[in-house]
Amino acid sequence: MLTTVGYNHQSRQLEPSLAEASTPRVLTILSSVLEKLVARNDRLRDCLSAELDELSLGSARLGKSFNAFHGVRAPNISIPKYLERLYKFTDCSPSCFVVGYVYIDRLVHRHPDSLVISLNVHRLLVTSVMVASKMLDDEHYNNAFFARVGGVSNAELNRLELELLFLLDFGVAVSSRVFEFYCLHLEKEMMFNGIGQKIERAIIPSAVDDLTEISVDDTQSSSPPLKSLGL
Repeated sequence: MLTTVGYNHQSRQLEPSLAEASTPRVLTILSSVLEKLVARNDRLRDCLSAELDELSLGSARLGKSFNAFHGVRAPNISIPKYLERLYKFTDCSPSCFVVGYVYIDRLVHRHPDSLVISLNVHRLLVTSVMVASKMLDDEHYNNAFFARVGGVSNAELNRLELELLFLLDFGVAVSSRVFEFYCLHLEKEMMFNGIGQKIERAIIPSAVDDLTEISVDDTQSSSPPLKSLGL
């Protein structure tokens, strides 16, 4: 991994730059893919839970590999808005979101009994994108800042990072061939929806500025303080 660059954000306020005015296409494409995946998996989970209840197997569950990423309820913030927030404030290049998606896809293939659902997708995203930024970007923010942006505590994000790495068996290297494969995969997904969009291949830096606090359990516009979430 590239050397972590720690920033001290206590002494300055941040504001979005003109470079962030347009959302990278990868965020739009990834949002659409993940929203469909989560909607399908939520329905599947509900159907399986109902069947288990009928069989008096209420205590039986799907795989527990992703349990560390589960919140007590689905956050109010949508997947598109959450991805935009991560991009807007963390200085991540658009490529980090593709690589973050690669990590999530690897998790699903390594742990096929576990599902990406509305209870865990936000934590999976912030953790995956953060790890991807450490792999791709020469300079990146530390875990504490990612936690603040993502609406979780620093201690929780530290735990989630370790959980992700162990679930992946530390397989976080992504070759240029694999990266291009996933770009093409995401683009084809959009073509099936009648939308032809190309993903930005270049690593494009973005500026960070005025950051509003959120929690992934509570994302009302009143900007609540961060709090650790019960799992």
